[in-house]
Amino acid sequence: MRFHVMTLFPDMIDTVAGTSIIGRAAEGGFIEVISYNIRDFSLDRHKSTDDYPYGGGAGMVMSCQPVFDTYEYIMGKIGRADVPCIYLTPAAKVFNQDKAMSLSSYHDLILLCGHYEGVDERVLEEIVTDYVSIGDYVLTGGELAALVLIDSISRMVDGVLTNEESAMDESFGEGGLLEYPQYTRPYEWRGRKVPDILLSGHHANVDAWRHEKSVERTRERRPDLFKGFNR
Repeated sequence: MRFHVMTLFPDMIDTVAGTSIIGRAAEGGFIEVISYNIRDFSLDRHKSTDDYPYGGGAGMVMSCQPVFDTYEYIMGKIGRADVPCIYLTPAAKVFNQDKAMSLSSYHDLILLCGHYEGVDERVLEEIVTDYVSIGDYVLTGGELAALVLIDSISRMVDGVLTNEESAMDESFGEGGLLEYPQYTRPYEWRGRKVPDILLSGHHANVDAWRHEKSVERTRERRPDLFKGFNR
């Protein structure tokens, strides 16, 4: 799977995408993260990518031409038309695990990172197929949001995770519950002991305990999710 990231700060993307599980997946050929500097496609002699907004107001707005030409270049490299172009913006439906699973089925994804007061609406209408938010708050740019999508979607790609079960048992996995508590050695730490059932060796009882803890945790921490849970 390939992620094509349109950005004014490619170093942010390249640095994070080259580390940890995502970096290992890229080295193994399971995913590829390619950053494109929108500034490189500006026809302005100063390599400008923004201008003042019509109608007045604070801040600047990213211009159509460099954004569109970056997109056209990427699409020329891909050579297909059926490629989602996702604009990261707080003015959209919030990203979730179901969306990550859905997007992981594509071979290529284009992610557009906005800055300043946003992007000229005309180019968004021309190229964007999906608007995605990572939460009800505002960031200084779309790069962190793009990296969140890359990390979350990549984990759904075959071969990225070494333990195939880890993607199923974690929060928002099968059943839509939050993940149960996890423990490791030592058995006792600062007076807190590992629950004895986890040392019992009785797998059915362990599974039942974990399920019950997932239910409890979801009810306490995410009552919105718990409402839709069918016990």
